[in-house]
Amino acid sequence: MSDVEARSGPSSDTRPDPTAQIANMVFAVLLLDPHGAVAEVNPAAEDLLGKSASRLLGTPFLESVEIVDQRVLERFSDTEARLTARGLAIASGDATRQVNMTLSPIASHPGWRVITLSDSGQADMDRTYDDAMVGAPSVLAHEIKNPLAAIRGAGQLLIRKLPEADRPFARLIGSEVDRIARLVDRMQRLGSRNVDPMEAVNLHEIVRAALTVVRSAGDKGVTFLEEFDPSLPPVWASPDSLQQVLINLLSNARDAAETEDDSGVVTVQTRFVSGLVMNVLRPGRSIRLPIELTVTDNGPGIDPAVRDRVFEPFVTSKKGGQGLGLALVRKLVNDMDGRIAHERDQRARLTKFRINLAMAQEKMA
Repeated sequence: MSDVEARSGPSSDTRPDPTAQIANMVFAVLLLDPHGAVAEVNPAAEDLLGKSASRLLGTPFLESVEIVDQRVLERFSDTEARLTARGLAIASGDATRQVNMTLSPIASHPGWRVITLSDSGQADMDRTYDDAMVGAPSVLAHEIKNPLAAIRGAGQLLIRKLPEADRPFARLIGSEVDRIARLVDRMQRLGSRNVDPMEAVNLHEIVRAALTVVRSAGDKGVTFLEEFDPSLPPVWASPDSLQQVLINLLSNARDAAETEDDSGVVTVQTRFVSGLVMNVLRPGRSIRLPIELTVTDNGPGIDPAVRDRVFEPFVTSKKGGQGLGLALVRKLVNDMDGRIAHERDQRARLTKFRINLAMAQEKMA
């Protein structure tokens, strides 16, 4: 091999060996020995569990990862058992999350097993919108706007013809029509297939602009904390869309954290998670999403009855809510080739919305 070939690394025609393949998987992969101790881990496992390989290797898996589901624990006791679990609650360190997990015995090596773990929100969040789901709000909005215009016109006519004492009722018609029209506009945006222009964006500037908007509407006694990684590179996003996403998330978090004793806290954190965080957003296209932004609040959390459907249109547990805010958030994040997920850390009593975005330098390359 020449010096040039040695420096440039393996040829693109060289097939990656199994170690390289596993190291670059988006899913966490762990190899367990016959005693249930961790023998190998890939970088995605370190990232998901929040522990380095040096802390995981040689340690019994069930000491590093807490599982409370007895049915799953029973399967673990059988070294020949296969297992697939979806939405499984696990705890690692101080963090809890829901994951999809598989447990596979290695037939050629009795007692040895392979575990895979993935964020249970990932598969759902990474799906592109179903055409009917995207198109329905737009069609409905179009059908509503025509009669609204007629109702508004009739209300204005009534104001001119009614005695002054009765005009407040006619004005109420107009104000309610305007309120519905604003709702319809949000529905149309949710159903739109237009994507705002993308560019290199300073994430922290957008976060601070969104915080200014939310605080101007009243902080409700909630404390906002910033935990920024100042070394982050620009992200690839639409400035307007990203600011709207953050305004919605921060407003929701503020409302959820509001308390009578002003103990509510909303934390905005940014960090670089790993170059191996990947997301398949479109058929045949894989995108690295290493820039992570998390909005966390210490409120009571979303009603468990709707928690798994929180990003769907018209689903809400918020009194007076319309169920369009988070649906629009997901749509805008999806348009930016990003990913958004929701999780409830019941142990710490925290609700988290986590967004992953691409680096601008890779998109512009």
